[in-house]
Amino acid sequence: MIERIYVAATSQHVGKTTSTLGLVHALRKKNINVGYCKPVGQQFLDLENYQVDKDAFLFSGVMDFKLVSDIHSPVILGKGATANYLDDPSHQNYPQKILKAKEVLEDNYELVVYEGTGHPGVGSVCDLSNADVAELIGGKVILVVEGGIGNTIDKINLSLSLFRSKNIPILGVIVNKVRPEKQDKVHKYVKKYLVKQKLPLLGVIPYDKTMAYPLLHTVKSAVNGEVMANEHNLNNQVANTIDSSLMELEELTNYEHLMLIISSRKLPGALKKIREFETYNNFKRSPLSGIILTYHKFIDEESRQYIDEHEIPVIHTQMDTYGAVMKISRIEVKINPRTPWKIHRAEELISEHVNLDLI
Repeated sequence: MIERIYVAATSQHVGKTTSTLGLVHALRKKNINVGYCKPVGQQFLDLENYQVDKDAFLFSGVMDFKLVSDIHSPVILGKGATANYLDDPSHQNYPQKILKAKEVLEDNYELVVYEGTGHPGVGSVCDLSNADVAELIGGKVILVVEGGIGNTIDKINLSLSLFRSKNIPILGVIVNKVRPEKQDKVHKYVKKYLVKQKLPLLGVIPYDKTMAYPLLHTVKSAVNGEVMANEHNLNNQVANTIDSSLMELEELTNYEHLMLIISSRKLPGALKKIREFETYNNFKRSPLSGIILTYHKFIDEESRQYIDEHEIPVIHTQMDTYGAVMKISRIEVKINPRTPWKIHRAEELISEHVNLDLI
């Protein structure tokens, strides 16, 4: 049986953490005692007297293990780490830290899933590229790539070259975020290429738009906002945004989890239209997940009553409406402990579309 899997990705934001979550869940369903490690982290949390990678923190909650930074997140490449390493590599002891974590985990689990960082070359400046780490732990690689055909194959080939230069075994490829109508075509042609490379295509996962929904909490940070009402609902998800121009009612009939971006002056008229929308569609609750209020920090009494009745979070930002829309449109959504529905969906997607029997 395979003792360690190293999950790598061709670049950031292709769904490596989501795929790793799903893999861990699917393996545990097969009654395999699975452990987790993020050997090299960049985005971290400060927890009392130690730092831990954000993904390791997420997995500790999902897998229900006691988080130990030296074991589950042994190396953090934070600010200044690369310069310090180049000044004196021997002082950092990075390989020893990773090997110690490996020893502890593999003494306690049948199989350990190691999650990589960024694209395969990330960490090279500290001799900790994904390939370096996979070689160090003796891991076999699953590569996650974003969906398509030509560009996807090019990225697979480029990424695998780093692992192949070190003769690291490749278990297979997962193609993620594929447009559902292109799923069969992508499967056919990517598999055709991989057969020539003597590599298995483990699965083709369709793009699921709900995985890209941000939370109002994330939106608040993006617009540097201040909460004016119903802070307890900042975990509301945002599927669509509308601004002060508002679409016609007929165009809104299929929407929910809406976020309204508007100035305080235009808020009463917009909420009047929203109420008409509710009546028109016989809705029992508001379609609004939240409101981003621009310009003046003011809510009129009638609007306040509607907001409180439906417990709609209101966030004020100093940005104008256009600036807020642009900031929100650039949000990169990461799966995190505040998004339990994404964790569950990630597990479903892997179970439905990835053939673990090929591993």
